[in-house]
Amino acid sequence: MNYKIYLIFICLFLYSCNEYSNVKIISSVVDKEVFKNKGFALIYHESLYKEKTISKKINERDLLIFQRNLKKNTSVVVKNIKNDKTVIAKVGANAKYPLFNNSVISIRISQELELDINEPYIEIIEILDNSSFVAKKAKMFDEEKQVATKVPVETISIDSLNSEKSDNNEKKSKEKFKYIIKIADFYFLETAKAMVEKITNQTKITNTNIRELSKTEFRVFLGPFYDLNSLQKSFNDINMLQFENLEIIKND
Repeated sequence: MNYKIYLIFICLFLYSCNEYSNVKIISSVVDKEVFKNKGFALIYHESLYKEKTISKKINERDLLIFQRNLKKNTSVVVKNIKNDKTVIAKVGANAKYPLFNNSVISIRISQELELDINEPYIEIIEILDNSSFVAKKAKMFDEEKQVATKVPVETISIDSLNSEKSDNNEKKSKEKFKYIIKIADFYFLETAKAMVEKITNQTKITNTNIRELSKTEFRVFLGPFYDLNSLQKSFNDINMLQFENLEIIKND
């Protein structure tokens, strides 16, 4: 009799462990958040590697980026926020590059996106394995590979990306320069206020603000900034608090 009771107990224990394990695995898949980040890319050039601004090389014609928050071989969408053009690329090996930049991208990607090299503002979106982008990914890589073999390397250069821009266009670009640094979005206003107080107490930053996006969403941000130098300085200053995913957002 005791043997039967013991056997039933063991079965129930194993069943409960199995149930817990299954719930945990399912949760990890469902709760997976897509990584997104808006900011300024650094367009790769050989001189940046020679000057040790970047620790690793990127082939000029590769659809490859460096991104510190994502693992090697992660597929991503790289989007030019100004014109909505996108390119599917892969994340390369872990590399060191300036904290201000949200990525390093190849010259080919910058050309495909028609980026303004004076203001290379992009969004990076992680592609999950079950994403609709996956079906299109292989086709796009094949098409890009065929085109790449036909394009001489010497035609792709930093200078060529800027050759068609007039002084008037550059002046307009500077006039429209207006960005904020997003720290985080909070559900409660009191939590947002606590974050502002933390930044004020632990840094010398004075332009921390709160914006009510809805009744249950409050954004803590720095800015706005009207020039690249002040934006970059504040971004580097706030990095001392080691936030995981700071974003630079155009404040139209």
